[in-house]
Amino acid sequence: MTWIYDITRTISPSLAVWPGDTPFSFRYILSQEAGDPVNLTTLDIGAHTGSHIDAPYHCNSAGEHPADLPLEQYIGTAHLVTIDRQYGGIVPEDFAGQKLAGMERLIIHTWAGDLPDERWPEDFPYPTLELAEWLAGRGVVLLGVDTPSVDRFGDDRLSCHHYLTSRGIAILETLTLSHVPDGIYELIALPLKIAGVCGSPVRAILRTAIEA
Repeated sequence: MTWIYDITRTISPSLAVWPGDTPFSFRYILSQEAGDPVNLTTLDIGAHTGSHIDAPYHCNSAGEHPADLPLEQYIGTAHLVTIDRQYGGIVPEDFAGQKLAGMERLIIHTWAGDLPDERWPEDFPYPTLELAEWLAGRGVVLLGVDTPSVDRFGDDRLSCHHYLTSRGIAILETLTLSHVPDGIYELIALPLKIAGVCGSPVRAILRTAIEA
């Protein structure tokens, strides 16, 4: 039997967003309650709302937008690994003893992925440049995290963003993973085909169609 795990944060007005970013909202243009034939809503949403991908344009003005990204990186085998680190930089040693042979995509489960949608994680653990270089050396094509960023909160250098992008490693952020056992899955997390912007919300799932 194939199991599907939805690892997407629910987008609603109560969803926590990056401080200073646009909170999600919507308004009715037409409403059946008002006598209109259909319900029609307009959304106000940031490109990095909830579970999302970062396009290279996010940290490089010459980089690609979501509409230009190769979709192959966002579909395929993924290793989901829970780590014990509570804060600070995530390093390769945090994965000691894990079976990562043939890893193409890595999804990291931390305590931040267990928080409810309306809670903003404070002092969350973040990938280090050392970890990014380690992943690149193993040929990884996507890094997924349940934290809001692949860099330390407040770090304007964005070292991991720049390095991962330069090595062609896709970035997937703000997942929810508390209900998913560690293992090897098929990841599907396609960005919307949006031109000119820096990221895109996704509907991210893991399914057990791949043998561990």
